[in-house]
Amino acid sequence: MKNIVIVSSTYRSGGNSECLAEAFAKGAKEAGNEVKILYLKEIDLKFCIGCLSCLKSGKCVLNDGINDILPVVQNADVLVFATPVYYYAMSGQLKTFLDRLNPLYGRDNRFKEIYLLATAAENAKEAVDGTVRGVQGWIDCFEGVTLKEVVYGVGVERAGEVRNTPALMQAYRAGLTV
Repeated sequence: MKNIVIVSSTYRSGGNSECLAEAFAKGAKEAGNEVKILYLKEIDLKFCIGCLSCLKSGKCVLNDGINDILPVVQNADVLVFATPVYYYAMSGQLKTFLDRLNPLYGRDNRFKEIYLLATAAENAKEAVDGTVRGVQGWIDCFEGVTLKEVVYGVGVERAGEVRNTPALMQAYRAGLTV
């Protein structure tokens, strides 16, 4: 059994990336894993101020929701990032979240596998390339961590539209085989 943390960064309820996150969670639970979904829309997150105090203390000096989340992320075996793609990059919410995980840098983290679930209105998979590069840049800061799989939910604009695409089943299967 693995401890899986899914981070849903959309603010749109029933949005396409949220649908992929839920499909992944369903598969992972059916496979006997422990799954927690963090909905960034429910967490008070401020922008990183770059003070780097967290590198010494392991906590952030800002008084928001990140310090409660750090142990959850740190103790996950698998992290899954679900994001809509805006202007060929991850959502600002996900980028802010990744920046705020700086207290985990240089620490003993359990997570070694990362999955990316990305949705875009554009039909071409290349629309997600900037998001993949951004997530890979974060991954590269952590020793032994790899991007295991990317689910491309492309060609979807209206909320929930991804349910009618192969990406939904791909997300479910990824969760099932995590």
